[in-house]
Amino acid sequence: MTTTGLKSPIGAMAPSVVPPSGRIDIQHKLMIGLLTVLAIGVAATFTLPALWMLLGSLRPGSQVIESVSPLSWHTLIPNTWTLENYTTLFGELRFGTSMANSLLVAFASVIIGLALSVPAAYALTVLHFRGREFVFSLLVIGFMIPFEAIAIPLAQLFTDWGLNNSYVGLILPGIGNGLAIFNMRQFFQGIPVSLREAAVIDGASDLRIMTRIYVPLSVTTLINSGLLIFLAQWSSYLWPLLIISDEAKQVAPIAIARTYTDTSFNFGQMFGGALLISIVPAVLLFLLQRFFAQSIATSGEK
Repeated sequence: MTTTGLKSPIGAMAPSVVPPSGRIDIQHKLMIGLLTVLAIGVAATFTLPALWMLLGSLRPGSQVIESVSPLSWHTLIPNTWTLENYTTLFGELRFGTSMANSLLVAFASVIIGLALSVPAAYALTVLHFRGREFVFSLLVIGFMIPFEAIAIPLAQLFTDWGLNNSYVGLILPGIGNGLAIFNMRQFFQGIPVSLREAAVIDGASDLRIMTRIYVPLSVTTLINSGLLIFLAQWSSYLWPLLIISDEAKQVAPIAIARTYTDTSFNFGQMFGGALLISIVPAVLLFLLQRFFAQSIATSGEK
């Protein structure tokens, strides 16, 4: 007996497991809608404190805490709108000068710090010398030690050297960023050794190899390391407090601390200053985000 043309009874009895296309579209749209609502909720949660700071800085300082209890719309929306907090910040407290000092210290630290970090990372990556791993171990241990643990004796040394109340004293501790060197070294290790070997055969020096091959290939890592240095200096509070007593050279975080004393405080001015300090790194990240997007997009290329 031939079985040609007969269907398997198991196959004939098996039900279809493929749902209709219309049902798939509904489920897909429902999932997108739920994820969108979730994303909006998370974004609103993170944005609400910044919005409260902004609106709090536009009301009289004494009303910021008074509006918290009981909770109502007036907790967020001011009854009285005023620019007095910003007028006082940029007038009596000279917050504009402090912001300029912070920008000067932060950008100078980035430029000098990267000028030192790149050669250090290059040497620890491609140059073979005795004790290289030991030096790298000291580097890792160094940036794991909290700066606060050495800040006070270091400030005493800077005072003895005559570097207190100076921009040099503010900048120097920020240029030796071990985490930036570590970050650059880890990226340099991923660059093919054959590129350097070919350049050496062509007679290129290590300085030329570093500036013409390694640096152009690590733009995103340079920006990342620069941001590490910038944010560390921009948010620094303890070191400027120890090393600077001249108000003309104080940085922005210290200027915010002057908005309150032992007997009085002004949360409106504090909110305004904190908001202005937060805007600068936010703008930098917004302007530089395309470099991170390019890095992610090209990370899988061979």
